[in-house]
Amino acid sequence: MAGVRIGLALPQYDYSLAGESPLSWESVLTYAATADASGFDSVWLSDHLFLDIAKYGGSSEPRAAFEPLVTLAALARTFPRLRIGTLVLCEALRPASVLAKALVTLDRISNGRLDVGIGAGWYEPEYEAIGMTLPRPGERIARIGEAVDILVGMLAPDADEHAVTVDGRFHRALGAKSLPTTVQQPRPPVFIGGKGDRLLRLVAERADGWNTCWVWTNEAYRERLDVLERECERIDRDPATVWRSLGLYALCGEDERDLVRRFARLREQNPGVLDTTTLDEWRIGRLVGTVDEVAEKASSWVDLGVETLILGVGAVPFAASGTDDVALLAHALAPLRSGVVPGPV
Repeated sequence: MAGVRIGLALPQYDYSLAGESPLSWESVLTYAATADASGFDSVWLSDHLFLDIAKYGGSSEPRAAFEPLVTLAALARTFPRLRIGTLVLCEALRPASVLAKALVTLDRISNGRLDVGIGAGWYEPEYEAIGMTLPRPGERIARIGEAVDILVGMLAPDADEHAVTVDGRFHRALGAKSLPTTVQQPRPPVFIGGKGDRLLRLVAERADGWNTCWVWTNEAYRERLDVLERECERIDRDPATVWRSLGLYALCGEDERDLVRRFARLREQNPGVLDTTTLDEWRIGRLVGTVDEVAEKASSWVDLGVETLILGVGAVPFAASGTDDVALLAHALAPLRSGVVPGPV
């Protein structure tokens, strides 16, 4: 069986760690260091000006966020082994050509360890904050398509020689060249996050990869994968060329008793979010279980062609329950990464 790369969604918001607001830079570093020491392959940040967790049952108060590109640049220089990635950039927040310039710089700072995820956006309050009405779904798909075309062109290593022109309705790059260029070969991969039919068509036509997260069963994912594969076949693209990454909430216990203890801690850390949720319910669509169960579940995702699993070790996105949870998940998934059974934690 082919191996899988493992990524960690880092704490990023003032809600990310129980009892810590504002979130400190030292805490972000601590979780990245744990991922690095535990054998994770990558670390990931999202892209919001601010964010609340009302949709998950938590507070509706907007909470502060670390900006992803600046933060990833700092992490890239601190941890020279880890890949870094965006899960995902919000298309509306930056002109695509300006974003491309920032990403080229980030690829050079990281010496070619950058993965670029971009999405259509969904959080209406931040659209209001920039004086923009949240576009309808069709317009968001069109916007992201133009942005991806510019990013793909300007992130190419020879982008200083071949000018990029995209004269779109929402994004424009007229004879744009990237000076300097990226160092990654053939270039940093550009993937799109989402799950709708029109978005999967866009993935097949214009992107290197596809991501979706944070709660998925094998059956529901397989149905979406069927759509992606049909879209690839329609344009004569090999579906295997679409890099598949998947974000999942994750929680592991050394045994069932330990798992119960860790879930109780997670519930206590997230008032309002898990108050009426049982451990059995939390297992569904998430990478949750004992060491052996987590490995078995992860193996089923590898069988579906997922090449990178990005773990969220909290009850809401980009939150974290404890560095010990990160380390135990790495232990459970080590056989899938290397084929070697890990030693004791």
